[in-house]
Amino acid sequence: MVAKNERPKVVVPHHIERPDSIHRTLRPRVPTSENETPIARELRKSMEMRQAIASEETPQLRHNQVVAVANQKGGVGKTTTLVNIAMTLAQRGVPVLVIDTDPQGNASTALGISHHVGTPSLYDVYTGQSTFAEVAQPCPQQESLLVVPATVDLAGVEMELADQVDRSFYLREAVNTYLADKSGYLVLIDCPPSLGLLTVNAFCAARWVVIPVQAEYYALEGISLLTDTMSKIRDALNPQLELLAFLITMFDKRTNLAAQVESDVRAHYPEQTLRTNIPRQVAISEAPSWGQTVITYEKNSPGSLAYQMAALELLGKLAKKEN
Repeated sequence: MVAKNERPKVVVPHHIERPDSIHRTLRPRVPTSENETPIARELRKSMEMRQAIASEETPQLRHNQVVAVANQKGGVGKTTTLVNIAMTLAQRGVPVLVIDTDPQGNASTALGISHHVGTPSLYDVYTGQSTFAEVAQPCPQQESLLVVPATVDLAGVEMELADQVDRSFYLREAVNTYLADKSGYLVLIDCPPSLGLLTVNAFCAARWVVIPVQAEYYALEGISLLTDTMSKIRDALNPQLELLAFLITMFDKRTNLAAQVESDVRAHYPEQTLRTNIPRQVAISEAPSWGQTVITYEKNSPGSLAYQMAALELLGKLAKKEN
């Protein structure tokens, strides 16, 4: 019997461990010095990358190179990859022309280029009203970086060119005309997230393709589809088209999935996959809202340093291909 106003005694069943027994099994790792903390390791890694980038020589291109950055899956960092590579190399003295072939105009936004309706754009080039030299605009943060913007008008190009026999080669003719009196130029083409006529034109104009791969499972499924499309275009329209590199983006080293995706991509494409991975970072996503790339927005952030390393890797690959 329990006396009035007396609390009943709580009996813990013998098969249930008391909470304090759980705490006794936890053995948190205590760093033996400040240099072993996660923040210290990240700082040390960033310093090493900054030193490596500063000491890295910038290869010089002897010939014009045209590179399409493509992935039919949206949201994998395709446009972000292109604009940051373009900015990095332009700052290092490489003459760069960016061609925005995505009607959304995200590359134009990230590089601070106006692309409202009525702006001279790639649409005018497709319709024969203008040339690249007439519509290209200098980037406000780096005037040596030229950008051919895209407007929403570009969405109608596929229907307008549907009956044209040479509809797949409009972009190639415009690029060749622009580069006719130039050498050592790097042309970067931002493709829309689809495999329509605009992407086909980009693949016919390009010599190389760079594929950003998000460190998630669905990205792996899209690789085979895109490489198959490249193979068909190579056989039918552009025999010179080749894969230059894979770049793993949005990499979160804390997850097993990201590590597994990286392992699979490197196992299947060991020579083409860049050594540098692009981490997930808020600064990379924030930069376009200010009309900038992360290179100019937060130059020494981990994401910026990773893109600078990746850009130098890509340029080195292109220089080797010329030998």
